Amino acid sequence: MTLRTTISNDKTVVKQGRRSAVKLALSRSWRRHWQLYLLMIPPVAYFIIFKYVPMVNAVLAFKDYNVIKGIWGSPWVGTKYFELLFQNPAFATLIKNTLYISFYSLVVGFPVPILLALALNEVKNAKFKKTVQMVTYAPYFISTVVMVSIIMLFLSPRLGIVNTIAGTLGFEAVNFLGEPGLFRSIYVFSDVWQSMGYSAVIYLAALAGIDPSLYEAAKVDGANRFQKMVNIDLPGLLPAAVIILILSVGNIMAVGFEKIYLLQNPLNLSASEIISTYVYKMGLLNANYSFATAVGLFNSLINLILLLTVNAAAKRLSNTSLW
Repeated sequence: MTLRTTISNDKTVVKQGRRSAVKLALSRSWRRHWQLYLLMIPPVAYFIIFKYVPMVNAVLAFKDYNVIKGIWGSPWVGTKYFELLFQNPAFATLIKNTLYISFYSLVVGFPVPILLALALNEVKNAKFKKTVQMVTYAPYFISTVVMVSIIMLFLSPRLGIVNTIAGTLGFEAVNFLGEPGLFRSIYVFSDVWQSMGYSAVIYLAALAGIDPSLYEAAKVDGANRFQKMVNIDLPGLLPAAVIILILSVGNIMAVGFEKIYLLQNPLNLSASEIISTYVYKMGLLNANYSFATAVGLFNSLINLILLLTVNAAAKRLSNTSLW
């Protein structure tokens, strides 16, 4: 009995010692870096208030929401709204359009910034390099509403510059935004044009971190520019590219709502109606909040599964992952 008591007392002393050490380390860290901790407060508060707290209200997907009773006072209905979603005739179209546009954006948009970064890395004229960076980076700061307005003006059947040039060459005018088959390409390539400069900055930073001695060794071995790019630049970009690919696949079901919604019209709806626009119409326009929450929760669950799967695959294949 005495031995057990002694061991218990020793464990208590060890725990108290660890707690005191942790408190002392935290106190020292706060005194040394209190400015950094203060800078952390706004982003941490943002994520807690606008990201984590709203997750609690996802319970709305399992309730028959009543405005008077509130979220927690509304009656439970189980998986009723999920069953309605899966039985909805539009469900297959929503999934198909969302996946089609997402994979299309990923396949086209993922390699373009890498190619742009590799090309800029080979440019020796600093002035020309900065000019190209500025020109490709500038569209990123154009708001979605302005971008959609530009697209509509360029592709207008009557006054658009594209149809004006086509008419001058003897071709008939085309209602680009009225053709369901063209909608996805218009969305994807305009998005690539707008974001490739911003995305290339990340890869340029990765290229800047490559050891210069590798290029010197390759030069001694007689390697040309293409061989340096394949054997030094691409392996140096691989960790950053894998992380960005994982994040992109993790958001594959979260296609940009604003741009697609603004580009939608009754003629292209069969190709442009995706999960996020459907949630907006059902939840806010039709005031069917429970059903819209169920659709959004299903969408987030698929994103989470994709993120975990791709992260595990990347970790196994390349030893690079988010965690």
